[in-house]
Formats: sequence, structure tokens, C-alpha cells
Amino acid sequence: MKNSRAGLLLVLALAVNAPGAGDPYRMALPNYRFEFPRDHFNHPEFQTEWWYYTGNLRTAQGRRFGFELTFFRRAVDRQPAATVWDLKDVWMAHLALSDIEGHRFLHTERFNRSGPGVAGADLKQGRVWNGNWQAQWTFDPAVAGGATQNLQAIADRFSFELSLKSEKPPVIHGKNGVSQKSEGAGRASHYISFTRLTTTGAIVLEGKRFSVEGSSWMDHEFFSHQLEPTQSGWDWFSLQLDDRSELMLFRLRRTDGSLDPYSAGTYVDPQGHAKHLAAGDFTLAPGKTWTSAATGGSYPVEWVVKIPSMGFKAAVRTPMAQQEITGSTTYWEGAIDVDATENDRRLSGVGYLEMTGYAGRIVGLD
Repeated sequence: MKNSRAGLLLVLALAVNAPGAGDPYRMALPNYRFEFPRDHFNHPEFQTEWWYYTGNLRTAQGRRFGFELTFFRRAVDRQPAATVWDLKDVWMAHLALSDIEGHRFLHTERFNRSGPGVAGADLKQGRVWNGNWQAQWTFDPAVAGGATQNLQAIADRFSFELSLKSEKPPVIHGKNGVSQKSEGAGRASHYISFTRLTTTGAIVLEGKRFSVEGSSWMDHEFFSHQLEPTQSGWDWFSLQLDDRSELMLFRLRRTDGSLDPYSAGTYVDPQGHAKHLAAGDFTLAPGKTWTSAATGGSYPVEWVVKIPSMGFKAAVRTPMAQQEITGSTTYWEGAIDVDATENDRRLSGVGYLEMTGYAGRIVGLD
């Protein structure tokens, strides 16, 4: 979604006074000419970029896991580098595992500069990485998205190796190639998603190996404009339904308690055709909340989603309330379940929910 994913917010704050931070960067404007696979990788002419993987996985015995692996780039200087160690970009990554049955949520983060290949995103290598966390692309025109994406990440208490194969071509969100976030030219992002990635692989949790399969979602955005001071946070949903359709929805919240009219979404039908949804096309109504003992943040963990023109209504809830990420910044990101009807036809599904701004002012917007 969003004009600033939660994990990058500290990077934005750190970078604001860095040398060259005021240099002009390219803005996200209509009619951008997308070209794949080029646009799956680095865009140094834009100041901010991320690659965002989330998914719901199960073992053959039904044990359920959710995962998040995210890579962020923030440019801080456009001047030519004198050495490979010059700080041109800050690279940050988040890694999280939701052990639903075990009621455990594990997460960690890391920062790096590009250096001599320490972190980056490169078309020639077909890779996005930060240290030994990576997404390795294997190009294959027979695959709907043109490539299989292999994820690898290692933390102190868990690790995983996952293979993600797209069942649909990439979706470009928004209108005329931009996902608008506020009034004005360039106050937007170029936003691409793989909305249904068949996933297989293994998770190792505290020394025990689990073979898993399921479905993942991948977001990639690049832009140069940040959120407005009047925007206090957002709620973002990715829903994968059992009729093989998907929904991406986000609502931007304002500091005065109102919703921003640039909230939006996308419906992807079973064949992969995408339809833009404007703010007036849907509602996201929060319900029951969970309060974090660590931060005091009160997060809505039950929602009602309605899209009247589609006859669509869904109850969305999480199977595990504690999926709050803390550290350099604080936000909630976790696995969700979907119980829906569309014109009286029953649907179920899974997805991911991200919520920011519920545990105080978002870092980077002050």
C-alpha cells in the first residue's frame, strides 16, 4: 500500500538530515512505463523503495504459521560515491514468524548500507537481499509472474526457506500507473503486487523442522514523497479468497480522526484481472481491540469489510492477537482469517493486516 511502510519510518527519520537528502529525486507520476522484470528490482532515481513478503502456511498436520520478510531502501545521497562504503542508501529489513498454535510471535530487524554487496536489489543477480536474508528470483516465462521467488532468512530462534510461484501476473495498483496517497502531483507511489504466490518449503523453529505449504503475497513500491503531517496512520489488508480472487484495501487515517479520501484498493478476479476501488467503493469498520502490554497501543483485531457494488461483506479477524512488532518502530502486522459472502455466496480466506499509528505518533512524521 502506503506511501510509507511501517518498518521504514525510522530510516526516514535518520535520513532526513543526511548529506544530499534534499537533492531532487524522481516523483511517482501518471503514465509511468512499467517494464518487467526490470521494475521488480532497484529504482535508485526514487528515494524510497520496499519489497514486502507475507504469507499463511500450514504443515500436513494442520499446524499454522504466518511470516513476514521485508526489505527497505532509503536513498540519502545522490552524489557519486568515492568508495563502496560511502553511505548512498540505508537498507533495512524486518523478519517475523507467527506460530499460531504455539501462541508465539518472533521478530527481528537489521540495518545495513550497500557496501561491497552487503545489501541491495539487482536485476542481473535476480536478487533482493540484506545480509543473509534474501529473495532470489529464478526467471521462467512459463510462470505467470515470469519468475519463481525463493526466500531465505535466518534468525536466532527460527529460519525458513520458501519457494514462491506466482499463479497470476503482477498487478499494478491505482490509476494511470500511480497509487495516489494525497492531493498533488507526485504524492503517490508506483505499486506492484503478486497477489497469489503458491508457497512450499520449510520452517525451522527452535531446532524443529516443519515442512509447510500455503499462499503468500508480495508488494513492491517505489516513490519519493512521504505521508502528509495530517495523516496519522493506516490500516492495510491483503485478502486471498477461496474462489481464487484477492483484495487489497487500505484506509489512511487523519490526525483529526477522519478518513483520508485517498484511501483505496484493488479487486483481482480469479483470472487475474484487476479493478481499482476508490475510497467511496468500500468500508472498513473496526471492531474488537487488543491492547499491547508493551506499548499501550490498542489495535482493532476484528473488522467488517463491505464493498456494496460487489455485494461483498466479510468478517475479518486474527487467530492470534499478539503480532505487534516493536524495536526501531512499532506497528502491528499479522495473519488474519476471512469469512465472507458475495451476493449470498459463501467465501472464506486468509490474508495479512497491517496497522500503524495506534501506539503513538509514527516515527518520521514529526
